[in-house]
Amino acid sequence: MWARNLDSDVQTLSGVGKHLASTYAQMGITTYSDLLHLLPRGYEDRTTIVPLGLIGEGAYANTLVEVTGHSYFGSARKRTLKVTVQDISGEGDARASLLCFNRNYLEKVFRIGSRFYLWGQFSHHWGELQSSQFEMVHVTHSIEEAAGYGSLNPMYPLSGKLTQKGVRRHVQDMLSRIPVLEEELPEYIKQKYHLMSTDNAFRAIHTPSTMDQVNRGYRTLAFTELFYLLLLNARTVHLRPHGGAVRTESGKALQNRLLDLLPFSLTDDQRTCLDEILKDLESRQVMNRLLQGDVGSGKTLVAWISALSVIASGGQVAFMAPTELLARQHAEQAASYLEPLGIRLAFITGALKQKARGYLLEALKKKEIDIAIGTHALFSDDVTFENLKYIIIDEQHRFGVLQRAKLREKGIDPDMLMMSATPIPRSLALTVFGDINVSTIHQMPKGRLPVTTYLVKEESRSRMYRSVQVEFERGHQAYFVYPRIDDTGESDLRDVSSMFDFLSTTMYPGVPSAFIHSRISEDEKLRILHDFRDGRLTYIVSTSVVEVGLDIPNATVMVIEHAERFGLAALHQLRGRVGRSDLQSYCFLVYNSPLTEDAQKRLKVLKETNDGFLISEQDLLIRGPGDIAGVKQSGFLRLKFASLTDDMEMIQEVKLLVDELIAQDEGLLEARHTRIRNVLTYAPYQHESQ
Repeated sequence: MWARNLDSDVQTLSGVGKHLASTYAQMGITTYSDLLHLLPRGYEDRTTIVPLGLIGEGAYANTLVEVTGHSYFGSARKRTLKVTVQDISGEGDARASLLCFNRNYLEKVFRIGSRFYLWGQFSHHWGELQSSQFEMVHVTHSIEEAAGYGSLNPMYPLSGKLTQKGVRRHVQDMLSRIPVLEEELPEYIKQKYHLMSTDNAFRAIHTPSTMDQVNRGYRTLAFTELFYLLLLNARTVHLRPHGGAVRTESGKALQNRLLDLLPFSLTDDQRTCLDEILKDLESRQVMNRLLQGDVGSGKTLVAWISALSVIASGGQVAFMAPTELLARQHAEQAASYLEPLGIRLAFITGALKQKARGYLLEALKKKEIDIAIGTHALFSDDVTFENLKYIIIDEQHRFGVLQRAKLREKGIDPDMLMMSATPIPRSLALTVFGDINVSTIHQMPKGRLPVTTYLVKEESRSRMYRSVQVEFERGHQAYFVYPRIDDTGESDLRDVSSMFDFLSTTMYPGVPSAFIHSRISEDEKLRILHDFRDGRLTYIVSTSVVEVGLDIPNATVMVIEHAERFGLAALHQLRGRVGRSDLQSYCFLVYNSPLTEDAQKRLKVLKETNDGFLISEQDLLIRGPGDIAGVKQSGFLRLKFASLTDDMEMIQEVKLLVDELIAQDEGLLEARHTRIRNVLTYAPYQHESQ
């Protein structure tokens, strides 16, 4: 049976011994199925003759050549063979030199007068066209036949001693050992959308003859992946458990009291999102909603207001944050908002002393606490609720699916609200969060000014320090952020410890300051942040530990050193620590040259926009869908074939198809679709044929 073939160990393939099998295993490839899903990162097009005389600098030639000479260069002990070749493809007679580093034995292979098919990347050096990366295949046919020579070669990700030739050989051997792959889509769907069979699609990707075949293969597999994914999402929504509806009317009096206490009004977006959440709470279907909004847009306040309806209905609330620092700040904010209303709060972390922890847990169990605010400590087995009805998770992408599920088990089908300050693009929300309703806050609170962002080269550093000094003279505050705590001697990166000494003694002597990082105790961090918030400190020097949760309206400067080493989402979060009042704020992104192409793109995006949603879209484009914050880390999904940026039209197409099928046969939602789960685990083709 071919299912057993796909489960076979890669070491059974020709040429795969223990060492290569170990290398494959490090890449997550142990079976034929894994190797089948090793997708090429590109293709070498050797189907068309590209003569030496017509290529640009750094381009690839694909042509027929004759060896015209040998020579050597370098010292006597480290001589390197140089083979001179002449193009005989009929398109000019250009010459080139092949540099055979550590391959002097090729003098006996590339004999003068012999002819070869040549593939290589060439550049001009020392007045001649040269290549040290090339492949030569001896001509055994006529020149006329050579003009049609070539193939479309897949280029695979490599590791260790794996080579492109070797991986291609292994893949071809694997394909020869398995019969036709089982079909995944009904024939009428394939015909309607002009798709290939599953078997042909995989073979088109691994052994194509044209790029059109490659594109059709990827389209087929992407369509299949999206089809089962969206069908699974629809089924998940349909089968979501039903809980007791919250009587939001009973909470309106509490909500109105809180709104009256606020020194400001909610934005229109905040009100819209609150209405959407309350509507979910009133429904008998358990809520699963994502509340997303840019840093400083007021998501947490919306969450607190919505929680009042649950509490008024007799339920308890769990509010979870990823770090103790952030959880404690949420607890302080909640106390200022909710304790005047008579709401009973508890702050629970792993750092609690045993006696205090025991008292709080007993009170929680007896329903003497309305809202428990904490970190991962809320997952602990000894944390029990009398009537947990509502779970709020901040920075949801930092928690895994199983962690959220474990917290949900502490109640009976509690409603869940997840919050994210890293906005999710619509296409990602549609696919990854297909079983989640999404509420979005676009508006910022009234009076906020966009943060002005500057890119700072090393030679402009002194001018930046003067600009920061001007802000200090205005009575404002600043953050200085560095990528590491101290100098380990491994690189020339600036660090918190040495730069705190420099700033406090050389640049700003006498200016109140402190440093903060992960090695400092939580109590010390809180003391420093309280001093900073209360104005007793003018600036703090920190690692990215200040990325989330800090709200210091008087802070107007964010300096991020080695900005090229931070991700786009992290840079945007750090910049979001300033600009939290009506004061004009500034962000200085200090970078070291030379920059990689991706780093250039990231810094350019931050320089040109403060729009978190646009930044999120650009992050998706730059990093690709597989690595976007919150997807890989939280275990939601990494799409294997479909692109969340390039396949939006297909996503809409597939969604319409799924909706049509469900409308025709709701039984699809009740059935157990094992293939759906298999698609998500990248092993969709391991079923026994019927």
